[in-house]
Amino acid sequence: MKIVITGALGHISKPLVTSLIADGHQVTVISRNPDNQAAIQQLGATAAVGSVEDVDFLTQVFTGADAVYTMVPPNNYFDHSLNLVEYYRRLGRNYATAIAAAGIKRVVNLSSIGAHLQKGNGILIGANNVEQLLNTLPADVAITHMRPTSFYYNLFPYIHMIKSTGRITSNYAGTDLIPWVAPVDIAAAVAEELVRPFNGRDVRYVVSEEVTCDDTAATLGAAIGLPDLRWELVPDEAVTAGLIEIGMNPEIAAGLVEMYAGLHSGLLAEHYHLHKPAQFGKVKLKDFAKDFAAAYAQN
Repeated sequence: MKIVITGALGHISKPLVTSLIADGHQVTVISRNPDNQAAIQQLGATAAVGSVEDVDFLTQVFTGADAVYTMVPPNNYFDHSLNLVEYYRRLGRNYATAIAAAGIKRVVNLSSIGAHLQKGNGILIGANNVEQLLNTLPADVAITHMRPTSFYYNLFPYIHMIKSTGRITSNYAGTDLIPWVAPVDIAAAVAEELVRPFNGRDVRYVVSEEVTCDDTAATLGAAIGLPDLRWELVPDEAVTAGLIEIGMNPEIAAGLVEMYAGLHSGLLAEHYHLHKPAQFGKVKLKDFAKDFAAAYAQN
């Protein structure tokens, strides 16, 4: 198959490209950074250098493909001029326009847990918007929305907090059950979906392991030599103030805190629990804890 991958060689896209190439597919990787071209070619893929902000470029690259993988690249949460919701909407419109113009009939879109909600999900409203925009495409365009759960690597920012305060604090904590996921497990699921014969619309959740915040702290603490590490609950306002204090865009900070509150209340995962995958991914928290410990030692 001829498959186009967005997301350059990021946490998900790189293992995804590697897997697809190993299975004999012709893969084109979109990257806005020309410095990635050599690395993409070394994997055996074709590099398409350009921006997903450019609809004409997207259309050109998508044309002739059997399937495309779409994702919204990360942006700078500390940019006070960034309208994150509009950024997601704009790229969602770009993808929908290019897919239609290029005649693509198979799309696998990276979405998120919580994307079933139109309110109460904070910054994840962007993922909801992209899903809805893609769903306006004609019925003969088969779309699977991948909804990974909470990424293990989002635990890395807590390293500074642990070193400075000796604990983790957030507005979700304690016995809150968090479904964690590793990028390589997401990549494996996306690879399956890209080649799966399918018609219509579908949603697929991806999770590696479900662990409470208490047990997450215990596992990470053991790995870094702090067996008494605790994850403590603090008010929404305290988390918002802390994020703004370090320079985060206030609107994005508020959206992150609302998303975390959805984890605490269970709202964010309600649809996930109704449609939980029968098989979890391979990477468990104890595996990630080794990477966490290495990063902790280097900071």
